[in-house]
Amino acid sequence: MKKLLRTLGIQKRSRPIIVVSGLPRSGTSLMMKMLEAGGVALLTDQMRRADADNPQGYYEFERVKMLPEGDHAWLPDATGKAVKIIFALLPFLPPNYMYKMIFMRRSMPEILASQRRMLLRNNRKPEEIPHSQMQMILEKHMHEVYTALENKKNIAFMEISYNELMTDAMVPLRRLQPFLGRELALKQMAAVINPKLYRQRAKQAT
Repeated sequence: MKKLLRTLGIQKRSRPIIVVSGLPRSGTSLMMKMLEAGGVALLTDQMRRADADNPQGYYEFERVKMLPEGDHAWLPDATGKAVKIIFALLPFLPPNYMYKMIFMRRSMPEILASQRRMLLRNNRKPEEIPHSQMQMILEKHMHEVYTALENKKNIAFMEISYNELMTDAMVPLRRLQPFLGRELALKQMAAVINPKLYRQRAKQAT
């Protein structure tokens, strides 16, 4: 492992960057807020303010969008912290850092319904594509990203189901603690969840 880290140019004492990722409306902002409550430092800039779609905030870092242009200068500030990165940008992460990725999963009908609701609320016209077709497009894109990242020795993955968090948060949170390798305030993390914000449930979204 030490030889591998030297080959990648990774300092062996460098702390992993915790990456929270997933499709839009899959619970990435919620996970960021939960990590904050659990005692994990975050890398955010608060440029995108809370609104009706995300009343608890978006927890984004604007420079993440510059990864395809090769802007890596901010990554040293991210070590040991959590940063939200949309899944389509994950292949642009440089190889000379260690990453622990929390990938949020959610019922696809709920994601699509939530995305549509968000567009309408912002006076934007949703794509006129059947949900079944859009689901296939998104799943294909996710598979391509997974394929691009698989077998990379500097990346560890963990999937967390948004739907499971809504049902019994302590179950996935107990798995998260050993994955991150640090003590987390699990009860405080679970207390962040506001069931009233779970507005696009599977039965409503079908």
